[in-house]
Amino acid sequence: RRGDAVYASRPYFIPIPPLLFLTGTLGAVIRIREAFPTRRVLFDIGVAGPIAGFVVLVPALFLGMTLSNVVPAPTEGPVLFLGEPLLFKIATYAVFGTVPDASTVNIHPMVFAAWFGMLATALNLLPFGQLDGGHITYATMGRWSTPISLATVGIAVAMTFISVSWLIMTLMMVAMLFAFGPRHPRVIDEDEPLD
Repeated sequence: RRGDAVYASRPYFIPIPPLLFLTGTLGAVIRIREAFPTRRVLFDIGVAGPIAGFVVLVPALFLGMTLSNVVPAPTEGPVLFLGEPLLFKIATYAVFGTVPDASTVNIHPMVFAAWFGMLATALNLLPFGQLDGGHITYATMGRWSTPISLATVGIAVAMTFISVSWLIMTLMMVAMLFAFGPRHPRVIDEDEPLD
């Protein structure tokens, strides 16, 4: 370690058969091999990944949208709808203008990759444990991060009763809760303020 650098592993990707999950992966885990020196370093680590991902994913979304096309809305057969996040609505409007009611955008695989990357980034920003959102919460709120993490798991469990789409993330958070406990690891210098 030099200065504010933290010794960490390369990403360990979590594979899953594509038949079970469309992307073939549940993301990646990075192992931090030493204690975080300060809350400022922890905060920087928590925000760096999501910002870097966003910088790559937004251009990929717009480029992929230019490779997509508008088609008549399907009336039969298997169809996968991804929902319409605000950024996707903006990209669709920027490329195609207003899409007629009886039509839909047949997205290019690059758009799907951008959608999945943004979904994974959003889930990673949940204020839980050792996710990036948990790092940010601990760096800004200290010991209050533990009840916030527990509340996040409780809300995720409740969300599984509303939508089964929360099931995989909830199971991952519950597994992390049992494996690592509810508390975020402390930093070496708790007293250094955030800049």
